[in-house]
Amino acid sequence: MGPRLREKPVTVVGLGKSGLAATRLLQAVGAHVTVVDQQSESTLSQMVAQLDAPSLQLFTADQFDLGFRTPELVVISPGVPSRLEILEVVRRRGVPVISEIELASWFLPIPLVAVTGTNGKSTAVSLMARMFEENGERVFMGGNLGTPLCEPALAIYHNRQHSSDSPLPFDSVVAEVSSFQLEAIQHFHPKVAVLLNLTADHLDRYPSMAEYGAAKARIFANQSSEDFAVLNGDDPLIGAMRDSIRGTIVEFSLERSLGEGVFVEGNQIRAHLRGQEFEVALREEVGLRGRHNLANVLAAVAVALLCDCPIEAIRRAIRAFTGIAHALEVVRERGGVLFVNDSKGTNVDATLKALESFDRPVVIIMGGKDKGGDFTRLREPLQQRARRAILIGESAVRIREAVEGYEHFLHAASLEEAVTLAAQEAEPGNVVLLSPACASFDMFRDYRDRGEQFRGLVKALP
Repeated sequence: MGPRLREKPVTVVGLGKSGLAATRLLQAVGAHVTVVDQQSESTLSQMVAQLDAPSLQLFTADQFDLGFRTPELVVISPGVPSRLEILEVVRRRGVPVISEIELASWFLPIPLVAVTGTNGKSTAVSLMARMFEENGERVFMGGNLGTPLCEPALAIYHNRQHSSDSPLPFDSVVAEVSSFQLEAIQHFHPKVAVLLNLTADHLDRYPSMAEYGAAKARIFANQSSEDFAVLNGDDPLIGAMRDSIRGTIVEFSLERSLGEGVFVEGNQIRAHLRGQEFEVALREEVGLRGRHNLANVLAAVAVALLCDCPIEAIRRAIRAFTGIAHALEVVRERGGVLFVNDSKGTNVDATLKALESFDRPVVIIMGGKDKGGDFTRLREPLQQRARRAILIGESAVRIREAVEGYEHFLHAASLEEAVTLAAQEAEPGNVVLLSPACASFDMFRDYRDRGEQFRGLVKALP
């Protein structure tokens, strides 16, 4: 299971969650592991304490480049640019540079479902896992969503070392994967690969939409006709990829009926797949808010049917599933005002979808670290739906300048001040919506930290 790594020198770049999981797996299989990280050794001490420290080489800060002298394999974390100059030097020596999901896939002898897209990945993956669980399966859900894929790979490896006859701890893996993770795959091979949508994002890392789309499309790179590629049939950018995909294509659509795929017809979610017709559920059975989330449900239905989940299990999951934390999450209703946490709205398209999800006036909190988004697209939706927009973070001025003609901006120096202002400005029947259209790293650890702080501040309102 997996290539021979025992006694092989391997360098892991970045000791965050992914790097830590990759290092633990590599140490378990007997590799000689070197870790490099730009942070100081004292900052990394808690991570190192979870590893077999005596057998580990660690190079930090100004010694960073020393960790690349002798590896025969390099494993990078998602936050590490795959075209970093030192990695190019390593590649020119013929050393493979792979991502953590690639390493994990070498040790996953069970069906793999992988989901990517600009928005909706976590929601779709969570719903798919719920459908599998309703069918009685032991499913691992993770990847970019939370727990790195090297964690189930390590559990399966330990299981196999203990007994080759004992049942594996999981029946299947459902993984959210990002463009960053897909940049450095080689043999990563999902049985079912899903591309939910494609809109502008991470243009601070990619020089063009074409390169961003190409990174996402790598999810299909190793598929054959025996595998399935689940595509958004309403997305023209995804439609343009069809000719390069070797997997069997299955579409989902909100706009039209499909000869092969999952779609909405009247008030019903229906499917035509592999010569069978299914009446899956009624639209009102979907507990998620927003048209974009209905598309996520269609994608999940397609995956579940392709993986032989029965309709009843799928329907039970649809009825029970009300969403995930930080994605249009209702925090509280206070004085007739609904407070909603959409901290996962880290790009313009996600914020547009969040605004469209409400049919009442919105007081929106926006801003953060700019990822190269086109904020001019917010102009008309803000004018139509937002009675106030409260701006925070380093992109606040850029957003205000981009949304020319909208006159209802307020600025806040902190999220706490923004929540206080929003509570003052909102009237009964309004929505206070945190949907930043930006990354969080200027003020918070990550989007979860931002969402949790928002949740705490809202609950603390008198």
